[in-house]
Amino acid sequence: MSADPFEGIRACVFDAYGTLFDVHSAVGRHADRLPDAPAVSLLWRTKQLEYTWLRSLMGRYVDFWHITKDALAFALDTYQVSDAALSDDLMQAYLELSCYPEVPSVLNGLKDRGFRCAVLSNGSPEMLSSAVKNSGLDELFDAVISIDAIGIYKPDPRVYQMAVDQLGVSSSEIAFQSSNAWDAAGAAAFGFKVAWINRFGQQPERLGIVADAELKDLTALPELL
Repeated sequence: MSADPFEGIRACVFDAYGTLFDVHSAVGRHADRLPDAPAVSLLWRTKQLEYTWLRSLMGRYVDFWHITKDALAFALDTYQVSDAALSDDLMQAYLELSCYPEVPSVLNGLKDRGFRCAVLSNGSPEMLSSAVKNSGLDELFDAVISIDAIGIYKPDPRVYQMAVDQLGVSSSEIAFQSSNAWDAAGAAAFGFKVAWINRFGQQPERLGIVADAELKDLTALPELL
């Protein structure tokens, strides 16, 4: 590894859920209608990720909206919540997730310095478009890339290749940011320079590869570049 692993970066690519957008803000909007709201939210997120991996391994692709709805049904059933109206409201809230407070200023700063910025996400195109617009980030991304175009979920290497192809830069010229340690590992294995945005104080994954930097949020990202 060079003394400065982020030297020569031309583009910044961001995971969406948990990195730019607060996945727990959906349940947060309706916490007063749920028993054990934090636990429901955590299980919803956990099953959502598990279903992406399982469906990829089984070759049974459905889009992320479908997966998100199935994961929510599992979480609500687990906590014995039977409320169709609440389920609908939670799914609608997932289209309107809040971005983390530092995100707009960081993206604006990167764009001002000439970096190309993109989202690379498991989210369906409609979900990503809604989240980006809801947070007023429309003008800050050169591309919003969904895995739906190839029908396989992260961390398959073909997903990371989509960013290389769409942005027209090499993998070593891309700084990739994700709050998900497994996603950070997948991106690093592919060849991106990676900043793991460890928002939740997680332990690193034992996958034989580590990120080039670990940050508690995106605030310090510009200092790396």
